[in-house]
Amino acid sequence: MALGRFCLVAVLVGGCLGASVTTGFSAKDTAVTTSGLPVPRYVSLKSDRVNVRVGPTKDNDVAWVYTRAGLPVEVTAEFENWRRIRDSEGAEGWVYHSLLSGRRTAVVTMKQKTDLASLYESDDKSSPVTARLQAGVIARVKKCDAHWCHIEGKGFDGWIEQQRLWGVYADEMVN
Repeated sequence: MALGRFCLVAVLVGGCLGASVTTGFSAKDTAVTTSGLPVPRYVSLKSDRVNVRVGPTKDNDVAWVYTRAGLPVEVTAEFENWRRIRDSEGAEGWVYHSLLSGRRTAVVTMKQKTDLASLYESDDKSSPVTARLQAGVIARVKKCDAHWCHIEGKGFDGWIEQQRLWGVYADEMVN
């Protein structure tokens, strides 16, 4: 059972994200599309029910359904009002643009699913640990400085090493 496609995530994501994004990519790394936005880019699912299709029309079969609003996905292509997305497990399909949000979220990733990621009071490993998060926890991204990200979710708020997240690029700045 794929975590990204079912309601198995332990933390709810709520509230609005008003983050602006500056990536470390150069113009040659991204394509500007009909939406005027770069590809690739991270977004999140807007709804608790998002049909993922095998192609970019409603005539294409539904391959699966996401049931988790706030799940981060990467837009890898655009075709008219359709976006090809990839999730943290590598699954790809097409989603209608209005089911996606520019709100930034991320999934905690660890080498071993049983490992815990430390959340710190500030962007410094010597600061107090405020929480330990399991792999698969979804968090709202408030800010990233290319090394650390300030994230929050239900019951936690703090700083995590950027490399521990899927949903932000390694050298990305999020303000």
